[in-house]
Amino acid sequence: MMKVNKSESEWKEILTPEQYAVTRQKGTERAFTGKYWDCHDNGRYHCVCCGAELFSSDDKFDSGCGWPSFTKPSAATVDEEEDRSHFMVRTEVHCNSCGAHLGHVFDDGPRDRGGLRYCINSASLDLKKE
Repeated sequence: MMKVNKSESEWKEILTPEQYAVTRQKGTERAFTGKYWDCHDNGRYHCVCCGAELFSSDDKFDSGCGWPSFTKPSAATVDEEEDRSHFMVRTEVHCNSCGAHLGHVFDDGPRDRGGLRYCINSASLDLKKE
């Protein structure tokens, strides 16, 4: 996968303030406010920063947490790293292509689908409907 590198000023030019805060500054949108938390449309979710395909609607489920939740990413498009911010230990997920912060992955997902819950900010996603 080709790596995308831009300066902070270039990211600010192409992203909304909320998208920039979430993807480039590791922010989080408020629960139940993002445009995809209750979306049931078919399609592929892409990185709002670089366009890389990240998740499929086939792997989306309603976790009740207020953010879009997925059981797995599309291929090897998501990287993980330990996040010790906010007095917690979590696993952050980010786009493998551009490094955009997407959200976190937890082990409380549907057991029959692998047990993972990728809890992703709507602001980091762009749905391409099928």
